[in-house]
Amino acid sequence: MNIIKIFTVVITLTALVSCNSQGVSKKALTNEIDSVSYALGLDMAVKLKANFDEVDKDLFTQGFTNGIDSTNLLIDSNKLDSILRTYFQKRQLATREKQQKEALEKAEKEFAADKEAGVKFLEENKSKEGIKTTASGLQYLVLKEGTGEKPTAASKVKVHYHGTLIDGTVFDSSVDRGEPTEFFANQVIKGWTEGLQLMNTGAKYRFFVPQELAYGAFPRQGGPIKPFSSLIFDVELLEITK
Repeated sequence: MNIIKIFTVVITLTALVSCNSQGVSKKALTNEIDSVSYALGLDMAVKLKANFDEVDKDLFTQGFTNGIDSTNLLIDSNKLDSILRTYFQKRQLATREKQQKEALEKAEKEFAADKEAGVKFLEENKSKEGIKTTASGLQYLVLKEGTGEKPTAASKVKVHYHGTLIDGTVFDSSVDRGEPTEFFANQVIKGWTEGLQLMNTGAKYRFFVPQELAYGAFPRQGGPIKPFSSLIFDVELLEITK
């Protein structure tokens, strides 16, 4: 059941409870139907309060009554799904953005030293012999030039790579696995997408990737890459497969 249907059920059943409270209220539960009826109403009210405590009770009751009587409707019934869907999608987006902002602020504090270490490393590295720096901040060193064509961002490529942290810790390596890998150039980190397009097939480059062109504040959880880590990759472009 999607979120709109869930909230429609919650609102409808809670309205029944609300309207009943303005009429005759039972003071005791005398049979199983009484208990189930009360439990259902209470359960829906708890869920509504937990998920939508902004509800205007008066308009809520008015809307229910108008719907039952089919009179004095302030909203065309054909527009109900659209109104509810738009609101709850916006609400979900706002919640997600708030959570991401809070997670980013937490990571900024917790991993500030790692971020600074990467900035310092790249600042010192850019003046070393053979290092070139692009407008985005990607640094690269040509280990071997190729003679084939260059891929585009939409190309599918076959590569061998060896990835390390700036302290030399290996976190991933097709070379160590003994098997190259294939992927589309626009489906990897920004540093790779940009760097691959600099290479001719057959070339081998070393990329020094700033954190903002790598995984930023949110690398894979539980992996060896910390938030804001700058990364180093040796990449050999073996083939453009598509």
